[in-house]
Amino acid sequence: MAKKQQNLSLCPLIFLSSLTNLSHSSFFFLLSLEIFTILAMDKHHHQLPLTKSTSRQRYNEWVFRDVPTDITIEVDGGIFSLHKFPLVSRSGRIRRLVAEHRDSDISRIELVSLPGGTESFELAAKFCYGVNFEITAANVAQLCCVSDYLEMSEDYSKNNLGSRAEEYLDSIVCKNLEMCVEVLRQCENLLPLADELKIVSRCIDAVASKACVEQIASSFSRLEYSSSGGRLHMSKQANCELDWWIEDISMLRIDLYQRVITAMKFRGVRPESIAASLVNYAQKELIQKSLSDSNIQEKLVVETIVSLMPVEKFVVPLTFLFGLLRSAVMLDCTVACRLDLERRIGSQLDTATLDDILIPSFRHAGDTLFDVDTVHRILVNFSQQEGDSDDDMEDVSVFESDSPTTTPSQTALFKVSKLVDNYLAEIAPDANLKLNKFIAVAETLPAHARTVHDGLYRAIDVYLKAHQTLSDPDKRRLCKLIDFQKLSQEAGAHAAQNERLPLQSIVQVLYFEQLRLRNALFCSYPDDDIKPMHQSWRINSGALSVAMSPKDNYASLRRENRELKLELARMRMRLNDLEKDHVCMKRNMQKSSSRRFMKSFSKRIGKKFNIFGHSFSRDCSSPSSQSERTESKITERT
Repeated sequence: MAKKQQNLSLCPLIFLSSLTNLSHSSFFFLLSLEIFTILAMDKHHHQLPLTKSTSRQRYNEWVFRDVPTDITIEVDGGIFSLHKFPLVSRSGRIRRLVAEHRDSDISRIELVSLPGGTESFELAAKFCYGVNFEITAANVAQLCCVSDYLEMSEDYSKNNLGSRAEEYLDSIVCKNLEMCVEVLRQCENLLPLADELKIVSRCIDAVASKACVEQIASSFSRLEYSSSGGRLHMSKQANCELDWWIEDISMLRIDLYQRVITAMKFRGVRPESIAASLVNYAQKELIQKSLSDSNIQEKLVVETIVSLMPVEKFVVPLTFLFGLLRSAVMLDCTVACRLDLERRIGSQLDTATLDDILIPSFRHAGDTLFDVDTVHRILVNFSQQEGDSDDDMEDVSVFESDSPTTTPSQTALFKVSKLVDNYLAEIAPDANLKLNKFIAVAETLPAHARTVHDGLYRAIDVYLKAHQTLSDPDKRRLCKLIDFQKLSQEAGAHAAQNERLPLQSIVQVLYFEQLRLRNALFCSYPDDDIKPMHQSWRINSGALSVAMSPKDNYASLRRENRELKLELARMRMRLNDLEKDHVCMKRNMQKSSSRRFMKSFSKRIGKKFNIFGHSFSRDCSSPSSQSERTESKITERT
C-alpha cells in the first residue's frame, strides 16, 4: 500500500517536466524537493497512520517541517501553510491557479465558498500529502464535495480523492440505511452542491428502497395459514413494530425528510408506516425541540407534514390531526393546510371527544374564547360526507328493508350529535358568542341526527341564561331549533316551568306533554280498540322514525301511509252507509208515525255507531222492508 501511494506521489514530476520555461538549476532544485517530499511521505506512512480519532488534529501536526512551506491557503478565515507540489499533484484547481501566476511566484491563495469549510480542506490536504485517514459516513459527503470543488479527479491523478469517495458512497453507504441517513445529515450543510453531485438523491433512493424491501420481508414473516379457510392471511400484528427506520429519519432536516417520505410513498411503503413516521417527526420538531426561530420553523414543519399525510382514512390518529390543526391556527399556516386538516378531521369526527374540538381562539381579545368557525367548517365537512353516503344508499334501493336497523353512518351521526350538543353547552356561556354562530353550529347536522333533544335544549337554556338581553324574536328563533316532541319527560317538565323560554315554546311543551299523558292513558287499556289517530302517527311513529336511518325511516313511513289509507277507506265506507241510512230514514219518516219512527230511529242509531260490532247490512232497502213487515203485522192484529 505504501509503495502504491509512493508511486502516486510521483505525479508532480510529470507536472514539473511540463514547465519547460524553468531554468536547469530551478528544475533540479524542485526535483530534489520532490524527492525529499516523497521520503517525508514514506515517513508519515509508516509512523503516523491517522484514524478517525486523530483526523481532527490541526494541520501543523501532520505537515512536515523539514522543507519550508511555499504557499498559504486561506479557507473561511483559516490559514494553512503548505507546499505547492503535493497540492498541485492532486488538485486541478490549485494547479491552474499556480500555473496562471507562476511568473509572479504566487504564494497565497484564497479559496472562497469551499464546501465544508476548513474541515473539508484539511481532509483534502491530508490526502494530497499522503496522510492516511478513514473515509466514513460522517465525512464522505464532504470529501465528494471538496474533491469536486478542488477538481481532484482522475484527470489529474489516478485513484484521486473524488473517485475514492464516490466508490465508498456507492459500495458501502448506499447499502446501509443508517449510513445513508448519516450522509443525508451531513449534506444539510453542503447544499446545493451535494444535490448537484446526486449525493442526496442516491441516498434518498437507497433509504426508500431499503425500507420498502424490509417491509415486504416483514409482511411475509407475518403470513399465517388458516386451517378453516385454507388460505393465507396476514396476522394482526402491529404494522409499524418493525419499522425501526422511523427513528433514524426523524433526525433529518424537514426539507430532506420531505424528500425521503415522498420517495417512500412512491416506492409503496405502507400508509400506516408513513403516518407513524410523521407523528414521530412532529413530536420531536414541535414538542421536544426548542427552536430560536420557532414560528417560522414550526410553521414550515406543520405545512410539510400535512402535505405528506396519506390519503387513506383512519390512518392518521385523530388526536394528532387536532394537534396539528391547533398549531396551524396558532401559527397562521396557509388556508390550504388548514382546510386539508379540517377535511380529514370531518371524515372521522365520530371518534372525537369534547376536548378535541375545543380549539382555542388565537385572534384579537374581542373574539370568542373558542374557534367556533373552524369547528363549524369541520361539521360541514362531516355533514356533507354523511349526505353523500345517504344519497348513495338511496340510489341502491330505499324499498328493500322493512327492519329498523341502524346503518354505520347513522351511528356516526348519533355520536356527533351528542358531541355537538355538549360543545354548544360548553361555548354557550361565552358573552362574545353571537346568536348566528350558535345557530349555525346547531343547524349543521340533519334533522334525523338527534333522537332526543335534551342535550340541545340544555345548551340553548345555558345560552339564554348567559345572554339575558336577547329579544323575544331572537329567543323564538333560537327555540325553533328544539323539537319539543323529542324531549324526555324530565326535560319536558323542566321546559314547562322555564321562564327563560318564550311563551310560544312553553305552549308547545304543554301541548306535547298533554299528548304524552293521553298516550299513557290509552296505553293503560290494552283491550280497548279505540286509539287516537294522531297518537300512532305523531307520537309513536315519530319517535321510531328518528331512531332509524333515512332508509328505514322511509320504509316505516310507507307502512304508516298504507295503514292510514286503509283507515281512511273504512271511514269512507262508514260515511256512505250513514248517508244511505239517512236517506232511508227520511223515507220512513214520510210513511210512518212519529212514535214508530222514533223507535226505529233509536234502533238504527245504536247499530250504526257501534263501529266495532258485527257487520251490518249495506242494503238501504232492508230497514224499510223490515219496517213495512212490522207495520203489516200490527195492522193485522188490529
